[in-house]
Amino acid sequence: MHKYDLDDTIVAISTPIGEGGIGIVRLSGSAALKIADTIFISKDGIRPSKFKTYTTHYGHVKTRNEIIDEVILTVMKAPKSYTKEDIVEINCHGGIQSVKKVMGLTLKYGARVAQPGEFTKRAFLNGRIDLTQAEAVLDVIRAKTEGSLKVALGQLEGELSRNVNEVREDIINITAEIEAAIDFPEEGLELPQKTGLIGKVKYILKKIDSLIKSYDNGMVFREGVLAIICGKPNVGKSSLMNLLLKRDRVIVSPIPGTTRDAVEEMINLNGVPIRLVDTAGISGTKDALEKESVKKSKHYLGLSDIVILMLDASAPLQDADKEIINLIRGKKKIIALNKIDLVKKSDYRKLKEKLKDDIVIEISVKKRSNIGRLEEAIQKSVLSGSFNQGEGALVTSARHKEALDKSRASMLSVKRGLEAVSAPEIAAIDLKEAIFNLGLITGRSVSDDILDRIFSQFCIGK
Repeated sequence: MHKYDLDDTIVAISTPIGEGGIGIVRLSGSAALKIADTIFISKDGIRPSKFKTYTTHYGHVKTRNEIIDEVILTVMKAPKSYTKEDIVEINCHGGIQSVKKVMGLTLKYGARVAQPGEFTKRAFLNGRIDLTQAEAVLDVIRAKTEGSLKVALGQLEGELSRNVNEVREDIINITAEIEAAIDFPEEGLELPQKTGLIGKVKYILKKIDSLIKSYDNGMVFREGVLAIICGKPNVGKSSLMNLLLKRDRVIVSPIPGTTRDAVEEMINLNGVPIRLVDTAGISGTKDALEKESVKKSKHYLGLSDIVILMLDASAPLQDADKEIINLIRGKKKIIALNKIDLVKKSDYRKLKEKLKDDIVIEISVKKRSNIGRLEEAIQKSVLSGSFNQGEGALVTSARHKEALDKSRASMLSVKRGLEAVSAPEIAAIDLKEAIFNLGLITGRSVSDDILDRIFSQFCIGK
């Protein structure tokens, strides 16, 4: 049971505060229509409580003595609304004073200010959506690219919920078989055959593993990938950053050490969000400011998901290059061999041979050559060439993955117990633990503090 009181009526401004075309004041709850009746006068004199659901009406929000604003009012009656409660949305003129005055009137006549995410929380508590769908609402709002939006919309439509619920139902069915034999021996019920049970458990583990494996790609689309452009000074890092951004964001100069601080921007590579960082050149230096810049560059390299190492094709590997190669050993990386326009291919063949175990893309930032190939290499490296957008459910939340990991551990314990012919009561306990943890994902077995933590991330009015 949840502690939340759903009897009161909540209100919030659902559009950003400030100048704009419209400002929306949203009400939800049992008194929403009554409050609208009190403050809204329609053109034809009909009260909002008498309006048909899903209709929009022109009129004025008024007090006894003055008109507050000329508005459009929309009615969505329970249970077919976002929250499954009566909802009224008042479209005011955009601006601070109008929406504040309208909201103030709703508070005067019985509404209270909504908490962050409370409209979506009510949709969950009233059974319209489950918890994965509620979290997907926030992901839709925060989507950085078309790809991340597509993933979020898939969750909002219930793709992940269906997958998790299927696994949960499979476990419930096994639990029912085992517990029936344990609880009613007098009925002559026997434990299911061990080999058959182990086969079912293995099938469930395969499904859970598939969901867990989707997490890395899911996080790519939800949070983006941290990609660091690094290299020695004056190798073309800032020029490459500008080309990938398709605008002049970073100062470019032939003077080594122009970039003193890391510059971070978000780019969209065919639907994949990339947090691209241009770092200061890494080299031995006695200058205190440059030392601090190099220190920061090394810090970013430690955090990176993927490294784009720029090397000069017109020169042999130098000590600074070798130091960076050692720093990024074990990292997922792409070598961008720059300045190929300055030399013949035969002149940098030996350099390529030394890098034969890495992905090497020959580019010229000056001539803008092969930048598209580099972008493709980054995208493939990020997704490991194994994921097609829109196919199957993706796990995009650390909370979901933790619950899946715990469910997997429980099911492995069940498998080991069955193989060792341990007491069926122990298997039943592990099965119930797996069921509980899967329920945490969809909200079937979630606590109030988890709900508070999830919905506190929402904006007020959603």
